[in-house]
Amino acid sequence: MRLSRLAVLGAVVAVAACDGTGRIVTGISQGGGGGAAQRALAFTVQPSTAIVGDNIIPAIEVAARDTLGNTDVTFTGSVTVALGTNPIGAFLEGTKTVAAVLGVARFGELSINRVGTGFTLVATASGASSATSAAFDITAP
Repeated sequence: MRLSRLAVLGAVVAVAACDGTGRIVTGISQGGGGGAAQRALAFTVQPSTAIVGDNIIPAIEVAARDTLGNTDVTFTGSVTVALGTNPIGAFLEGTKTVAAVLGVARFGELSINRVGTGFTLVATASGASSATSAAFDITAP
């Protein structure tokens, strides 16, 4: 299903989707399903295997979701990522706190300083429950 954002009007987002059958599905999202206390963070672009010291590519993305699982486009808070599972005492380097834009925080400058397997990241933000990424590895050059 392909989504197209038609308009952003304050907290209202109009979307149209085509499901491949030719019919068009439309809807309005108002970030519904709960307030700030009910937001949950989710990794929408997971960290991938990277070379030690190099930026993790593609950039990691974390979205604030409402109780219905929709991205809450009204969320503009700061999201912070830190190492969760860290089997060898490595350090996460780069910009670790990013302000969300339309509910999504994008981390394009993160790297890890040691080779290892099974790392995870944990994302936190005020007013939202935390999220843990899928496991990923850091390899030698």
